[in-house]
Amino acid sequence: MLSQIQIEMKVAVVGATGMVGEVMLKVLAERNFPITELLLVASERSVGKKLTYKDEEYTIIGLDTAVAAQPDIAIFSAGGDTSVAWAPKFAEVGTTVVDNSSAWRMDPTKKLVVPEINASALTATDKIIANPNCSTIQLVMALNPLHKKYQMKRVVISTYQSVSGTGVKAVRQLENEMAGVQGEMAYPYPINRNALPHCDVFLDNGYTKEEMKLAREPQKILDDRTFSVSATAVRIPTAGGHSESVNVEFHNDFDLSEVRKLLSETPGVTVQDNPDTNTYPMPIYAHDKDDVFVGRIRRDETQRNTLNMWVVSDNLRKGAATNAVQIAEYLVENKLV
Repeated sequence: MLSQIQIEMKVAVVGATGMVGEVMLKVLAERNFPITELLLVASERSVGKKLTYKDEEYTIIGLDTAVAAQPDIAIFSAGGDTSVAWAPKFAEVGTTVVDNSSAWRMDPTKKLVVPEINASALTATDKIIANPNCSTIQLVMALNPLHKKYQMKRVVISTYQSVSGTGVKAVRQLENEMAGVQGEMAYPYPINRNALPHCDVFLDNGYTKEEMKLAREPQKILDDRTFSVSATAVRIPTAGGHSESVNVEFHNDFDLSEVRKLLSETPGVTVQDNPDTNTYPMPIYAHDKDDVFVGRIRRDETQRNTLNMWVVSDNLRKGAATNAVQIAEYLVENKLV
């Protein structure tokens, strides 16, 4: 969080009316981000509507108007198509874009950033910066300190992802099904009292896009292709918070007490790991928090140098909005905008 920063910024939030956009505004206010002028931007159908930020009412504007205003920073959470079409237009007028979509993540000319891990790679010439996938962010937050110490070889991950990761339409589907109401379906099947091994679209290799994001993004963030990730992504009927079962094989052996110590000392990570008191991470406790919670830390007894752990985080906060705002804070603090 910024401290004693006197600089003032013109900030645009693109996709301000969406689920992540609303959390973005909440996080900007909580962290007291230095804003002199706030531009709330959304699609044409929302232009003219009102939103409140810090008890002040703002009128939603369109993308053309926002580009013409030449903001210092634009935080995007409006979908990949919007990012592809409009992020370069903002960049052309000198705006630094922090983009929450998947549009730029694997572009070799763009940085993919989790501030606690690789913000130091950012420069003033980076005008479009990619925010990683929500499930990737919490995964690498837990893996990074362990990889530095023990050197990962292979990661096998199964996710248990909330409907909020799909968006408001999916949240409504779950709420309707719980209430016994027929409504619009975000998924091909009911989600209430169900689990769908289907996050995002299926690809030719049989994996979904979400699973391939988990396979590829950690290598880019950690700047290391020597380890591999195999993922299965599952949607479950929780309203918020993603959970992950993570199995990590290292090149070097580890001590469990040292693993817990490394994780406990990692900024942004909280260890909740005491089987005697039934203490372990759960989405209900991660809600509205910015930390990544790690528990069920134990040795895989079937294979050498292999660790099991359970990782939970609020996907709309650290998995999206908070990470984007932290990137913006780093840019301001280091005079890169």
